[in-house]
This record gives sequence, C-alpha cells and structure tokens, in this order.
Amino acid sequence: MTLSFLYFLRENNSIKFTPVCFCHNWHLKICLTSAPNFKNMRNRFLPLFSFLFLFFQITGINAQTSSYDPHKAFDPLFDSQSATIYRSSDGEPGPGYWSNRTDYKIYATLDTVQKSISGNETITYTNNSPDKLSYLWIQLDQNRFAKDSKSAAISKQLFNPKKFDGGFNIESVEVESNGKFIPADYIINDTRMQIRLAKPIASRGGIIKIRIKYNFVIAPQGNGRSGWMPTKNGPIFDVAQWFPRMAVYDDLVGWNVLPFLGAGEFYLDYGDYDVSINVPWDQIVVSSGSLENPQDVLTKKTIERLQKAENSDKTVAIRTEKDINNPNSRPVQKGRLVWHFKMNNSRDFTWASSKAFLWDAAKVNLPTHKKCLAMAVYPEESAGKDAWDRATEFLKGSIEIFSKNWYPYPYPTATTVGGPVGGMEYPGIVFCYWKATGNSLWMVTNHEIGHNWFPMIVGSNERKDAWMDEGFNTFIDIYATDDFNHGEFAPKRDNEYDPDGGSPARGIVPLMTTPGVPPIISYADGIPYKYVHPLEYYKTALGLVMLREDILGHKRFDYAFRTYIRSWAYKHPSPMDFFRCMNNASGENLNWFWKGWFIKNWKLDQAITDVRYVNNDPKQGAMITLENKDQLVMPVTLEITEANGHSARVNLPVEIWETGGTYTFLYNSTSPLTKVVLDPDEVLPDVNASNNVWTSATK
Repeated sequence: MTLSFLYFLRENNSIKFTPVCFCHNWHLKICLTSAPNFKNMRNRFLPLFSFLFLFFQITGINAQTSSYDPHKAFDPLFDSQSATIYRSSDGEPGPGYWSNRTDYKIYATLDTVQKSISGNETITYTNNSPDKLSYLWIQLDQNRFAKDSKSAAISKQLFNPKKFDGGFNIESVEVESNGKFIPADYIINDTRMQIRLAKPIASRGGIIKIRIKYNFVIAPQGNGRSGWMPTKNGPIFDVAQWFPRMAVYDDLVGWNVLPFLGAGEFYLDYGDYDVSINVPWDQIVVSSGSLENPQDVLTKKTIERLQKAENSDKTVAIRTEKDINNPNSRPVQKGRLVWHFKMNNSRDFTWASSKAFLWDAAKVNLPTHKKCLAMAVYPEESAGKDAWDRATEFLKGSIEIFSKNWYPYPYPTATTVGGPVGGMEYPGIVFCYWKATGNSLWMVTNHEIGHNWFPMIVGSNERKDAWMDEGFNTFIDIYATDDFNHGEFAPKRDNEYDPDGGSPARGIVPLMTTPGVPPIISYADGIPYKYVHPLEYYKTALGLVMLREDILGHKRFDYAFRTYIRSWAYKHPSPMDFFRCMNNASGENLNWFWKGWFIKNWKLDQAITDVRYVNNDPKQGAMITLENKDQLVMPVTLEITEANGHSARVNLPVEIWETGGTYTFLYNSTSPLTKVVLDPDEVLPDVNASNNVWTSATK
C-alpha cells in the first residue's frame, strides 16, 4: 500500500492535484501529470521530496492492510453521546444525579422442620427521580424455582429448577393511602410483580409504603444461590433472595425489569434494613449488618468472646465443638428466639442459620480506623488447620488488602458461611462451600468478599453487565492473592484454557479464536454457560491487568480506578460511565481498547514483516516493518538483539496504528541484527505467535 501526498500545479489559473507516492519498498515514485513548467517544478520540489522521504524513513510509514480498518479501531463516534445533568462527560455522576431509595423492615420466621420461611415486610420507597411513578416493579426471585418459570424452561444452561418446585406464595400486598393500608392492585409475571397505583408517587422525594406478607419453601442444596444441607449436628440454611425486593428505576432505562433466569444476578437500590428473624432456641444466626440484641440471643460467655475478638488480630473461638450440643451454650433451652439485625446504606440483606455452626472471629484493621469484625461459621465437618480453621484469617486478610488498595470496607461486620452454596456474595456476608480447603478456600473467600466492592459498594447492574461485577472483582483478587501472606496462594489462576501456567494473555488465545464466542458486553443471561467464566471473569480481569501493567502503568491506572470507585460508591454506573471515568482520570483516550476488548470480540495479530538496512549498511540503521493483521490494536514492545551482543527494547504507542495497519521505523543499529522479538514478555493475547519473531538468515 502507498502513502500519498497531493501537491498543486497551477496551470492557466487552475489547480491540478498531483499525487506523490512513497511505496512500501522505500523507492521514491513521482507520478506527475504533464504541465508546461514541469521540469522547473520538479527541480523546485526535489529538495522537498528528498526531505519527506528521509523524514518518513526515520519516523515510520503507516499503510492500510486488507483486513485491518483503523477507522473501526479508532472510532471517532464511539463516545459521541452527550453528557446529561445526571451523568457528566468525565464519567462521574452529574450535578443532578439521583437514585431512588428503598428501606425495609422485615419480620421473618424460620421453620427448620418444613424448611420454610414466612415473612412480613414493610417497604418504604422514596422516588428521587424527576418522574412521577404510576406503577412499581418488585422482584420475586424465588419464583425462579416455579416449574412454569422462564428459568425452568432454560434450566439446562445453569441451575435446574425442575428438581424443585418452589417460589413465593404471596399472601397479601397492601399500599398506604391516606395513612391507611389498603389492598394493592397487582399482577405477578414470572419473577416480577407490578403494583398499579391509584395515585402516582410524586417526583423528587415522593414516598410510598408497601406491605407484603409471603412464605416459601427453601430450595435444597444444588439449586443455586441459596439453599439448605444436612450435617451431623443439624441442617445449615443459607438464606438469600428471601424477600420481595424493589426493582431499580434509573435514568438509563427507567424500570429495570429483566427477569431472574439464574445466570444474571441482581440490581438493587440502597437503603436501610431493620430485620428480625425468629428461629428455634438452639439456632445460631449470622447476617448482613450488626446484631442489635446480643443479650437476648447469646450467653454472657459468648458475648465476652466476641468482645475479645474485636480487639484481636488472632482468630478467637466464639463457639467450639463442645458448645454445639451443650444446651447451656444458649441463653434458653426451649422455645424460640428473635435475632434483631440492622444494616445501613446497603443494597441487600442476607442471613444463615444453624445449630451446627462453629464460630470464629477476629478484628479487621481498616485505614479509616472504624471497628470491623470478621467472622466465620461452619459445621464441624469443615474444621481443620488447612480448612475452615483459617476461614476468619482469609476473610480478615482479604478485607484489609482491598481496603488498603481501593476503598475502605464500610460495614461493621463481615461473615463467611461454610454451607451448601459453593460461592455467593451479599453485603457483609458471603456463602462459601463447606468442603473448600487450602487454596480453594482462600480463592472462594477472597473472591466472594471482594464482591462487596463490586457490586455492593459500586452498584452496577449485574443482570445486564455481569463483567462489571465478576470481572472487576476477579481483577482485584489477583493483586490480593499476590499480597496475602507474602503470596502464599499466588499466582491466581482463572483460565480454564491454560490453568497450570504459561502466559495469562497467551492462554486466552483459544477463547479468542473460537468461532461464535460473544463479546464481554452481552446480557448476562445471553452468554452461553461455558463462556460465562472465561468472558465475565477472566477476559475482563485480564483486560484490566493489561491496562495497569502494560498500557497505563500502576500510578495512572490506580488513580483512575480509585476515582471511579469513589465517584460511584452507592450509585449506579453504566459501562460508558466507567470508560469515560478511566479515560479522563488517566489522561488517555482508551476508546480503542474499550471497543476492541469489551464491546467487540476482536483478535490481535501483530507481526514483524520486514527487516532491512539503510543503504544495506547495518551501521546506518535498520528499517523494521510491523503489521497489525487483525482488528484489535495494542501498543508494541520489541526486543532487538545485534550481532555485537547489544540488545535493547523499543516501545511504540498504540497510535502507530491510527492511520493504517503497517508501520516502519528506523532502529539505530550499529551491527547486523540477529533477532527481533515482538511482545517478548508475552503480555498480549496475540493469536499468532509464529510471526512475532524475526531471525537473521546469516549465521
């Protein structure tokens, strides 16, 4: 391909355009139309032609290839949407940003024999939007377990509701009107309930209260994100998605009413939770938030142990094997007890209950110096020095690292539960598999508690943009694993295609070259199950690692990423908010990266296509030609070795591909080159490594 320049020849007061072409073989070609004074004109421009030829030899020539389109990679229309009063052009919340608020007061009763929960909840919903709302949407996630649900119809993709026929039994729904509660006009469709209001909720601060009475049977182990399992000392109940929850109304799409199908997780507003849980006297209950009535549900000895743990960096046993079947370890020996918890400014609330729980705790050291207690509860079968005996240590270490690196942990407690759920996260509490040991226990604990940053603090839409939840969390897990206990479990391995070693970037090549793989930015439920982890978790995290390590560097990336977290804490960012925030705070236009890595499933194939010497003399320099053979672009790093033993690295910015797919530059060699290696550290996911190395034919 050629690079052309147009020059003007004036003839009879008219302008003719004359191209001057520098071809890829570095011979100057002049294609001039005939003109009366051409000879004089040629002599006049010859010095200019010579200068331009030398200039482009030194600075490089870029040309278009058949498969690469720079206009697609460097798309000037990618970020052309204007900012709004709600979302600023720099990716931060705008001066008029709003989000609605949902406060809950719930009284729930656990029936350990029937394995069921009944509840009464009062929702206080505040409409901070500029719109009047004439109807409301509420999420009924337990309805995923109904045999006629949408989830059951597609269950082969993920969990299988056909094994268990469940769902909410809604006994009554009431709304407040003129200070009294009256029956609501509502319909239920799959995992959603619509309440149709006689009078719209006023904008910018209008409030409505809703009362719902309900019950449901808890799904057994193996049916998803909550459930129960037997142990030798009694069943363990992991209780989540256990109450009707308000859907989010935002400035992006209005009501977010995507159904709960199983793969896509949750999108919720923030609010305060006041929760009372009625259980048999021998149960131990842990939850999001703080216990408000320890004197009613714990013995004096247990309270003293908790107080000791609050000041201890070492794990303190709160409830031991000797306590499990000792009635005197409980404040009463019959009947039922009500555990009262509160959680402020949270987007969800979850709990677990069992007679079988062992209980450990330790202090978490936060940069804000606020008090925080890390706790682990698990059955006796999970105990062991390489198993759940270290669960509190793992939880404490993870929180301290994440708080130091990114944003302080905001909640008064953090609890990890060893039970039936393999790994699931909620504000202040995580469910981890009871059989996990060693590295697997560290990995699941670290990952699940990391979700308290994404999406519990930074409240993205998991049902739509799962990568902003799973991928961001996997990214911060990588560095936490490097840090914890001097890298005891490092490095973190997440790649199913190359789990045992090798370059993480090169290890993802099989995924990138598999036909039919969707892009990262797809609806969570629209990604085939076999690609969920590779895309949402691994590819997203790898992209952020490349940004931090190879494109922006630690200082610029960390500042931008912390800016994003701080700006969107307890708010609802979109993908474009993230892209814009990172661009602005890092001072780099990364739109080529966002489009190619996240929005498209483009492949990277950089190649060394030619090496030759200026005037055939290595001492005058080597002209090295590179080509971007596919659509994804990245910066270039080359390692160049000369015959005299000298070696050097050359770093070229991504902008070399902005005008075309071929780039030639002058390397100031002093002797013949013996080897040129592209991406010598294998930090980029180049799909064809065979064209990344040039070696001299001369031995």
